[in-house]
Order: sequence, then C-alpha cells, then structure tokens
Amino acid sequence: MGENKTDTILSIRGLNVSFATHDGEVRAVKNVDFDVRPGETVAIVGESGSGKSQSMMALMGLLASNGRATGSARYRDQELIGMSERRLNKVRGEKITMIFQEPMTSLDPLYKIGRQISEPLIHHGGLLSAAQARPRVLELLRLVGIPDPERRIDSYPHELSGGQRQRVMIAMALANNPDILIADEPTTALDVTVQAQILALLAELQSRLGMAIVFITHDLGIVRRFADRVYVMRSGEVVEEGATEALFSTPKHAYTKMLLEAEPTGRKAPPPANAPILLEGRNVEVTFTIGGGFLAGEPLMLRAVNRISIALKKGQTIGIVGESGSGKSTLGRALLRLLPSDGAIRFGGRDISTAGREEMRPLRREMQLVFQDPFGSLSPRMTIGQVITEGLLVHEPSLSGKDRDRRAIEALREVGLDPAMRNRYAHEFSGGQRQRIAIARAIILKPKVVVLDEPTSALDRSVQKQIVDLLRDLQQAHDLSYLFISHDLAVVRAMSDYIIVMKQGQIVEEGPTAEIFDDPREEYTQTLMAAAIDVTKFRAAAPS
Repeated sequence: MGENKTDTILSIRGLNVSFATHDGEVRAVKNVDFDVRPGETVAIVGESGSGKSQSMMALMGLLASNGRATGSARYRDQELIGMSERRLNKVRGEKITMIFQEPMTSLDPLYKIGRQISEPLIHHGGLLSAAQARPRVLELLRLVGIPDPERRIDSYPHELSGGQRQRVMIAMALANNPDILIADEPTTALDVTVQAQILALLAELQSRLGMAIVFITHDLGIVRRFADRVYVMRSGEVVEEGATEALFSTPKHAYTKMLLEAEPTGRKAPPPANAPILLEGRNVEVTFTIGGGFLAGEPLMLRAVNRISIALKKGQTIGIVGESGSGKSTLGRALLRLLPSDGAIRFGGRDISTAGREEMRPLRREMQLVFQDPFGSLSPRMTIGQVITEGLLVHEPSLSGKDRDRRAIEALREVGLDPAMRNRYAHEFSGGQRQRIAIARAIILKPKVVVLDEPTSALDRSVQKQIVDLLRDLQQAHDLSYLFISHDLAVVRAMSDYIIVMKQGQIVEEGPTAEIFDDPREEYTQTLMAAAIDVTKFRAAAPS
C-alpha cells in the first residue's frame, strides 16, 4: 500500500466498554490502548471474558443494545466511537471488516453464498445487481481457494464444509480490499488440518493484498508465528504488550506466563498387560439412510463407521482422533448402544449387541457420556444439584433426598467445585465450571467406562489443562476407562495411552500414543501430526 510500517492506521486510546444489567453496570473493557500499523498482524489474546472481542465490536459499532463504548478509536483520523450509523457503514464492510468464529451463524441459511458475497460489493462497491457482481464473486472464491467456484457460487451454506464456509466469510470480508481485517477466533471450531489451511490462506492474502490483521484468539500456539505484535488481556485490561518473540521468550506479567505454560502436559502410563477388557467392539458398522421417498428416489446409504474393532481395558484411555466427519463420535455412541449398529459389542464380558432398552438400563450407570458443549446438555430449569443427582433417581431410587444431596456434595468436591453452589443454575457458571458439572453428573453414578466426546475443545487452553488434570485424577482415583474423542492432538497426547486414527469411518492407524505421535506410518496420520506440531508453518511459506 506504499505506507510506512511505523505509521498507525488504527489508534485506540482509553477505550471502555460497559453493559447495563439487572445487577448494575458491568465493565467489560477498561481503559485499553491498541495500535495497528499497515500490513502487520496484531494478536489480542486472553481467556474467555477478558474483553478482547468486545474491544473490537465496540469500534465496529456492533455492541449489544445494552452496551456502551467510550474513549477513542481513530481510523485514519476518523473517530469511530460515537460516529453516526450512516457514516460508520461507509467504514465497516469496506475499510474495516470482520470474520467470526462460527461462520454457520454468520451466513444466512436461506441465501446462496454467491448472493451473500455480492452484498458488500453492491452496498460499498457501487454495483447495481448480483449479476454485475458475479465476476468479482467468482474471482473472490478463487482467491480464497474454493474448488469449482462456478458451481459453488450457487451453493447454500449447509452444502459446504466448515472450512469452506470460513473461506466464504473471508471472501466476503475481502470483497472491497479492506485496510484492516479483524479475525475473531476464526479457526477454533475447525480441525487442525483445516485450521492450518485457513491460517496459511490469511497469511498469503495479507502478503498479496497488504492489509493489516487483528487476530483475536486464546490459542497462543497460533499467535507465536502468525503475529508481529501481541496484546494480552485479562478482566478487561491490557496486562502486557510487545513484539511477539520478545513476549514469548521473556514474558513479564504472571498472567502471560500462566497462559504460556497452559499447554496440557504429562503422559498417561498404559494399564497392566493383564488388565481385563471392559468394552469391546468387533467389526462395528453404523449406516445412516439419507433422503429417499416417493418423489426423492432411492435413498443414499452412508456408512459412518465401517467394520471397526476396538478393545478398551480397565484403567486405559484410548484417544480417537480424526477430522470432522471421520466417524469418531458415531463410534463412541455405537459402543454405548446409543445408536443402532451391526457387529458385536461386549461390555464386562457380556454380549450387549442386541440388548434392548430394559436390558441396557442397569448397565447405563456403568457407561457414561460427557459431551463437548456442557451448556447444551445441562437443563436450564434445574439447579446443578438436581442435574447432578438426576441419574440417581433412575439408578438408585431408594436413596432419600438427604442421601442424594450428600452424594452431590461429594461429587462437586471431587471435581473441584464449591458444594455451596449446588442451588445455582447452569447459566451462572463459566464454560470450564459447566464442564466440571457435566463430569460430576457422570462420576456420581460410579461408572466403569466414560466416553468423553470433545470435552475440552470449546474451552480456553488454561481451562483445558485444568480439565485434563481433573480427568486424570478421577481416572486414577476410580480406576476408570476412557474413550477420549477429540481433534485436539495436544490434549489427546496428554490424556491417552493408546491412539486410534480414523478417516471416513475407518481406522487408518492405531498404536501406543508415543508410537503414533513420534513415528506415524500412514500418510494421513503424518499430515495430522505435522499440522498439530507446526500449525503455523504457513507464515514462512506465504509469498512475500
């Protein structure tokens, strides 16, 4: 763009963001300063609730209706705070654009992606119709690497993968060649290989187009090579800032040091060689029927799990890894007899392949499941004490209310929560606390096997570490067996003593954790490991 790298195109001074609530004013951002220079990448890092997203939403005029921003945010000498909606619309979407963590919630499901990408071109670019914008839309789809753009331009969002939808959001953001792209957790919900592709794309586009990027994230592994400078936020304040390498090599603030040390560590020892097998599947198959009917023609048969065999021993953790759609979660549910399947399934030496609901009922307490999103699995109408003890009403109906309350107190203490909070509701807790509640609900029944389905993927890295430590402590205390399903390989390595790698419903490789991570044999496994070990190689690979 011909500008000096020492110039500042966005200068934020004394920014405050507050929200009016029933409990009074909540200050989300407190007197923060940021600078963004042409063509650089600035990372804003911190845990959930630190104020990093609200800082950028404020300057974009996108705060919730009960939100208020004060202070200064100057873009090329234009003050954005307090700017009229009409004038602000000339800046956002053209000069400053934003992409979000979950593109499916940002894209309109009723409109084709071509029409949605054309909207900023029509609104800001002076074009009169989608037909006039079509050549530029195709150009943008090619730019962001969407395959077969002539066909995909007429696709709906649900017809694209998560990575393709994020590419569409990037195309929309780039439509009018912005000065600044704000990327708010754009890769958190993506598989590690897709994450690497999206980050490589952003670095390449930045180099080609000369735009600045403000990258909001809680993943410091991404930040180290992607960002030029870093601002660390905690409780609405900037606690440290500096050049990326300096901040990583010599962090000054205790909070920054804590974030840098938050990677899950340690290695799980395997169970004894003679440990009994608790849960076993032989040639397990799960097939879904899609479509079909009188007018729809023949249904499509999708084999989500294809003849998989697995044996989980007492005290063992088997990590199941693979990209979205590989069949990981489907396999876990099939082994718990929560989905119909073919093949043989044995639990505790007993064949449960054809067991009906009544036969399975007494076994349910011994086979528990913890989900990725605890908020979605916890009833908003029940106190957490009621949530945790709900299973006891089914499996131990003779217990008195007093005994159930005593068991809830024990379970909450075991997962590191204050039992005094058992009369609160799920929405009153943080994401990490809600996941502890979900774990307490599982362990109160004293299970033998727990299937953990992406239990840490929605959590901050520091909270992930706490949950991993908790799960390992509980496993040791109760001799639990885990099936740990995840696409986060750092967490899988810390949790598992055996790994199964899945792709398109099949096992492509399996073995002890150290063997899979240190010496993978299959090309697909090597690709997964390479993306996880150095997800940021894209920075050096991007054209200059």
